[in-house]
Formats: sequence, structure tokens, C-alpha cells
Amino acid sequence: MLLAIDVGNTNITLGLYDGDTLGPRWRIATEHASMPDEYGLQFIGMFAHAGVPMESLIGICMASVVPPLTGKVVEACRNYLQKDPLIVDAGVKTGVRVLYEDPKAVGADRIVDAAAVQHLYGGPACVVDFGTGTTFDAINAEGEYLGGAIAPGIGVAAEALFSAGAKLMRVELQRPPGVIGRNTTHALQSGLLFGYVGLVEGLVARFREELGPDMKVIGTGGLAEVVARETKVIKILAPWLTLDGLRIIWGLNR
Repeated sequence: MLLAIDVGNTNITLGLYDGDTLGPRWRIATEHASMPDEYGLQFIGMFAHAGVPMESLIGICMASVVPPLTGKVVEACRNYLQKDPLIVDAGVKTGVRVLYEDPKAVGADRIVDAAAVQHLYGGPACVVDFGTGTTFDAINAEGEYLGGAIAPGIGVAAEALFSAGAKLMRVELQRPPGVIGRNTTHALQSGLLFGYVGLVEGLVARFREELGPDMKVIGTGGLAEVVARETKVIKILAPWLTLDGLRIIWGLNR
């Protein structure tokens, strides 16, 4: 089996592939203070809970946008899983031509997503990734990565609001009874959820003006399903898109 690891600013997402089939998958909190041993023990616990023997692991493919954690996760993989990960960086084959002004400035996860879209759906496409930031990535008809837009993620925006507003409380991100909130909780939920729906719809419309009417819209990330329920512009839900891209890139580099 192949272990795919996506190290993000908020979560570390992991998945086990048997061939092209995604099996057990997990999201754990990104903890900057955690040591390699702590991550290693978590990895072993995940394998044990899923009933997957360690001997079945053939390799690890990893993308990270958190440089201080990259080495820790690599050490955890080496010491506890007995495998050195293939890390997606400038020297790795991705099958994606990057047309960004500075290709090295693009987060590895965005290139991995583009690789997945190129192989699974084709372009032109806009990937909306709901993570620490809400990112919009453009892939043209030839499967080339063009660039995109980055907005604060819903969680980041919510935390900023709660920190700055003395009388505002943290609320669960869910659909309120209506757009017009009749209490503070519902008003906050309306602004966060429907406000981000408006953000998504507006940027997708502008991307379509540049990429053309045939542009596919793919939603991924932990909150993709919550937002997708409130809009018709997200046609494809792929919550594990980055893991799929890591699997594809692993195959290209074998």
C-alpha cells in the first residue's frame, strides 16, 4: 500500500492506497510543537486501528506547505514506518507545467491538486480548496497550472472576527434558519457561510470569464461539502483530491 501525506497549516491529511483505490484516511491537527516521535506513534496507531499490517506499506508520497514540520514528519516516517517519503518539490515529476511567474513560489499542494485534476477530470478547471486559506487554482485545457487567487479561509476569518469583537462568540459553522439572522449566533453563521458562498460564486464567475464556459469547478478540503450544499457552481466534490494527486505523482516517479 501507498501512504499519501498532505501536511497543511491546519491539518495533516493522510490516506492509504491499494493500487488506485483509496482506503483508510485520516485528518489530524497540525501541531507545530509535536516531535517526530509523537507523529510516529500517531501513524502506527492509525495503521493498527485500520487493521493494516506495516509490512504492506510499499512507499510514502508527501507534500508539505509547513517547512518547519517537513523534517519532523520525514523523521517520523523513517523511524516508525521504515520508509523515506518522496517529497513533492522542484525535482519531482508531476506532469504539470507551471506557468506561474515564480514556479517555486507555488505551494506543493496546489501543484498536486493540478496533477489530480489533469489526470482525473481534465481542464479547463478551477479548484476551490477550503483550507487555512480558501484557494482558487486555474488549470487550462492543456492541463497547465496558470495561477489563481488566495483568500482567508473560513476558520481564519472566523477567528479574526471573534478575536476583534468583544461580544462575538465562536459558533459552529452550519446553515442558519435564514440569511437574516434573528440572533447573534445565526447572524454570524449567515455571514460566514453565505458570505463565503458569495465569495466562491463571484470568483468562479471571474475565472470562467478567463478560462471559458467549459470550465469545471472542483471543490476540495475539509469544508468543501458544507459550502457546496449552498451553491450550484461547485459541480464536483473531491474531498481527497490532494491525496489522489500524491498517488498519481508517486506513479510518475517510480
